[in-house]
Amino acid sequence: MRKSKAKKRPLLPDPRFNDQLVTRFVNNLMWDGKKSIAFKIFYDAMDIVDQKKTDEEKTALELWKDALSNVMPHVEVRSRRVGGATFQIPMQIRPDRKVSIAMKWLISFSRKRNEKSMALKLASEVLAAAKEEGAAVKKRTDTHKMAEANKAFSHFRF
Repeated sequence: MRKSKAKKRPLLPDPRFNDQLVTRFVNNLMWDGKKSIAFKIFYDAMDIVDQKKTDEEKTALELWKDALSNVMPHVEVRSRRVGGATFQIPMQIRPDRKVSIAMKWLISFSRKRNEKSMALKLASEVLAAAKEEGAAVKKRTDTHKMAEANKAFSHFRF
């Protein structure tokens, strides 16, 4: 590599839950640099989760973290050209990438839901993912199935 690796910038914890993971999620949720709107959407979604939850001993934040861990993939397929043919090779995912992928899937599938507001969409997707159902969890299982199907090519790892 010509250039040195970029330094990881420290993330400030969010004001309500005092959690860096929440700030990371809100940064992914944010559009056009409108961070305060993204925080409002997230906090409204957490309030909706708090009202709709059936499990009484867990907080909304714990449910959101459960949802995130249920969406997190453990393996993914990467394309690799070997002698003119392209193979899908299953590979382990780094821990920070697991979290990033889970967040992106949760947000993108929330946006695709058809409910009134983004907060409501996000809350519904979080509740569904916490129960191990919903589109984001389906995406994880599809990714795992794809990796399982291409396990024969794992000796091409780089």
